[in-house]
Amino acid sequence: MYCPFCRAQDTKVIDSRLASEGAQVRRRRECLACGERFTTFESAELVMPRIIKSNGAREPFDEKKLAAGVMRALEKRPVDSDSMDAAMSRIQHRLRASGERELPSRLLGEWVMHELRELDQVAYVRFASVYRSFEDVRAFQEEIERLESEPTAEEKKDQISLLPDE
Repeated sequence: MYCPFCRAQDTKVIDSRLASEGAQVRRRRECLACGERFTTFESAELVMPRIIKSNGAREPFDEKKLAAGVMRALEKRPVDSDSMDAAMSRIQHRLRASGERELPSRLLGEWVMHELRELDQVAYVRFASVYRSFEDVRAFQEEIERLESEPTAEEKKDQISLLPDE
C-alpha cells in the first residue's frame, strides 16, 4: 500500500478492526518514511450474477436500480432507512449465495417482494402491482386478500415450529 502523503511503498499496519457489520476490515496504517497515519478499508470483491430479463436480455446486476425500485415502493411509508438497508443487504446476500452466474429477474423480483412484505404491506402491494402488471382493480383486490390471509411477521414469530430445528 502506497502512502497517500509521500507515495512511499513501506507502510505498517497499526490496528485492524471489523467494520460494516463484518463486511469490511478497517486498518490503521503508518508510513515508515514520513510517519503519517491513514486508514484503509478492505472488502472482498464478489462478482454478482447477471440478471436475465423477461425478454431474454442479460445485464449486470445494478444495485442502484434495485434500490430505486424499493425506494419507489416505500415512498412516503413509515419505514426507516436502516430497515430498508438491511432488506437490500439480505437480497444482495441471496444473490451472492446463490452461486449462479446468471439469475432470472423473476426470481430477484420474488425476493424483493418477500422483503417488502416483511417491511410494509402497502409498499409490497405497490411493488407487486408493477412487477406483476396488474391490469385492473380486481388484481389489486385478489393480492390484498391473499396478503390478509397470510400470517404477519409478528404472528410467524409467535408460532411454535412443528418440526425440529435442523
